[in-house]
Amino acid sequence: MVAIFLIAGLAQAHEGEQPPMKRRQQGILTGMPFMANLAPRTFVDDLDRKIYLAKAPIRIVSLAPSITEVLYAIGSSEELVGVTQYCDYPPEARLKPKVGYTHPNLESIMALQPDLVLAPREFLRADFLGKLEQLKIPAFILDAKTIEDVLSHIQTLGRMLGRSASADGLAAQMRQRITEIKTRTATLPHPRLLYVLNSEPLITVGPGSFIHQLIALAGGTNIAKRARSAYPRLNMEEVLKEDPELIVFPVGSVEGIPESEQQVWQRWTTLSAVKRGRFFRISSDLVNRPGPRIVEGLEIFARIIHPEAFEDKIKP
Repeated sequence: MVAIFLIAGLAQAHEGEQPPMKRRQQGILTGMPFMANLAPRTFVDDLDRKIYLAKAPIRIVSLAPSITEVLYAIGSSEELVGVTQYCDYPPEARLKPKVGYTHPNLESIMALQPDLVLAPREFLRADFLGKLEQLKIPAFILDAKTIEDVLSHIQTLGRMLGRSASADGLAAQMRQRITEIKTRTATLPHPRLLYVLNSEPLITVGPGSFIHQLIALAGGTNIAKRARSAYPRLNMEEVLKEDPELIVFPVGSVEGIPESEQQVWQRWTTLSAVKRGRFFRISSDLVNRPGPRIVEGLEIFARIIHPEAFEDKIKP
């Protein structure tokens, strides 16, 4: 297996847990693990935990569809030995061994003998991370809150896996597309938009979520822009007061708002979006997954909000 050393472990990231197992002897002067003739590479995850990699991992388990998409996009699909049951893009990912999702199966992961587990912060339990550390299976946690976080994660994974050229190229292409879309909508009005992440209860996106940022980059105004959380709950009094001009529903085979719940919004006849019939649907995979396809989601948002800025327009 690849030589990997986990530092700054869960005793720091999660207070009250037992300290990690005794670590390998460190260099007297540097405080770094001894690795003959190798200059270790340091990577810091979104829990501020550090890992040192002697060389690129060759057996990786991904615990998020977005992470799986990144690995395929930068050319690391061969190193990917395990995925979640919802990792369905590209289609070849469905053929990889499954290890669960919100409750990953530790035995299944161990059987795959991974050099590295890549996981989202969302849904991940502290006890699961603790067990991985006890088993000396290093985990690197990703938690994207902004579009720049998504781009940064792609480049970080590229450096970790020896795919810097392809990862940097992908990030550069994404940045260019973001700039082009932003330029198209920069001088246009910013209509009020409601993104219905969940119907019962009504949950939307707010500051601190990358979808909120997508709406702004696409030239819209999120009606929950003053919310104090990334995924706030709203009541209808607030929605009626803000009067969205567009309502957008995520749809998909796994995540999304069913047609029946979308139709319920027709009852609110005083809303501008209802009066003008400005209901739109967007693939949940493109906007809920902080991965390479997030720019496709941004462009669809922009075409929904400002069809006049594009030749081929999206109709409600």
